[in-house]
Amino acid sequence: MHRRTALGGALTALATAAAGVLVAAAVSTAPAAAAAGGTGTGYLHTSGSKIVDSTGATVRLTGINWFGMETDNKTFHGLWSSNPWRSQLDTMARLGYNTLRIPYSNDALKAGATATGINDFVNPDLIGLSPLQILDKVIDYAGSKGMRVILDRHRPTSAGQSPLWYTSTVSETTWINDWKMLAQRYAGNTTVIGADLHNEPHAEGTNPAATGACWGCGDTARDWRLAAERAGNAILGVQPNWLIFVEGVSCPSGGLSNVWDNDPSNDEDCGWWGGNLSKAGQFPVRLNVANRLVYSPHEYATSVYRQAWFDDPSYPANMPAIWDKYWGYLYKQNIAPIMMGEFGTTLQDPKDKIWLQNLMAYTGTGVNGMSFTYWSWNPNSGDTGGIANDDWTTINQAKQDILAPYLIPPTGGGGTTSPSPTGTPNTSPAPTTPPPPVTGGCTATYKQINSWSGGFQGELTVKNTGTAAVNPWSATWTWPSGVTLASGWNATVTQSGTTVTAAAPAWASSLAPGASVTVGFTANGTAATPGSVKLNGTAC
Repeated sequence: MHRRTALGGALTALATAAAGVLVAAAVSTAPAAAAAGGTGTGYLHTSGSKIVDSTGATVRLTGINWFGMETDNKTFHGLWSSNPWRSQLDTMARLGYNTLRIPYSNDALKAGATATGINDFVNPDLIGLSPLQILDKVIDYAGSKGMRVILDRHRPTSAGQSPLWYTSTVSETTWINDWKMLAQRYAGNTTVIGADLHNEPHAEGTNPAATGACWGCGDTARDWRLAAERAGNAILGVQPNWLIFVEGVSCPSGGLSNVWDNDPSNDEDCGWWGGNLSKAGQFPVRLNVANRLVYSPHEYATSVYRQAWFDDPSYPANMPAIWDKYWGYLYKQNIAPIMMGEFGTTLQDPKDKIWLQNLMAYTGTGVNGMSFTYWSWNPNSGDTGGIANDDWTTINQAKQDILAPYLIPPTGGGGTTSPSPTGTPNTSPAPTTPPPPVTGGCTATYKQINSWSGGFQGELTVKNTGTAAVNPWSATWTWPSGVTLASGWNATVTQSGTTVTAAAPAWASSLAPGASVTVGFTANGTAATPGSVKLNGTAC
């Protein structure tokens, strides 16, 4: 039975695990500012086993999955919580996750698709939006923080996983056409860097009567390597700057071994769904645009399925050779980059902590290590749990402590902190060096976007009317007593007493003469117009 909150399953020669949950990726309609630092500049491409930016600098994607768009909610899970969606992204960036992998199903892309499970009180700016429009907003905001986005076609429909990239109701043509639509929708937006073509292709049927996804078998109806070429090249025909992320299979034959037939010719070594790239060296994915291919295996712990290798007497010393065999060789032999698209654990079994520590060490440290996106941000993944706890606000520190040494934060990340559980305003230390004064003056314009019982949403636009750039800029304003900040964007927004400070993000620190910046926010309390607005201490 499909468990909606469970993650991807596993296949071995003896058994299959339950199908898993999907995750969706978000992108924006307006071109995002070029990312810097942690995720590089401009579009990304590959060079041997490295992912590099438009300047040739090596980039390591250290990201996280935020799922829900592949389920029947058709949008991100956790939008029902008391933590605003922007605040959740703020936390991801602050923790060091520079990339967001977003699973979706083709159901979410259909005309008339409706997003459900949204707390309108906390997320009033999402009311009435389609799944794609919500995705646009998430992509825009992630890009403003320097994060990158990978879109993941997780399922053909919200009903569950599929071993092949098509089903009786969702054709290969639909799969490819929807990818082309997304590539066109986000063309020119460097926040969205690529397509994870299909989540966890895997075996089905018993050999020699296999009906699942194979690798290199030559059957166009089942050969995942050939299908990945068809879809990848179709996408690159629309958007040649995207990376194409290709997962593995479970059993290269596409079928489960029959260990009871006493015929070893039908038996083979199988791995996790999407995790077996052992044949990719012999049968590589061939794309029409060079330097766009990234292999993306999945890897899990005992909380998903207790593979035989976890009970090997030499565990965990046996694990590097297993990872080498299934996918690590591609990186070590400089064939292609690795971006581990999913890996995770509940950490409830002591073996799992050892597994996660050893797996992270295997990926390497620093910018030259293998890229990854952890599964998942969501606490409601039945097989793994999440980095977020059940309140969608506080953090599972045990997991974060293991991952933290390998994370490369996005430049411009940080944002606002989430509202405290007690409802008291957030505060942060004042800067030790005051920002430079404005040469000239400024103007301020306020627009109330929305209001509801107990809160409101607004936008404050501050224009530099002076003769020199303000770098870094910082805007301040006051609110009446009782009005407290809930979330903010386009700046690092904090509150101390009745004074609110919007500090320039690293990705847009300078405000040129005649330029303006719009700071958005939601607040608790009676709707109020910002008072005593100042730009770097100069009254507007």
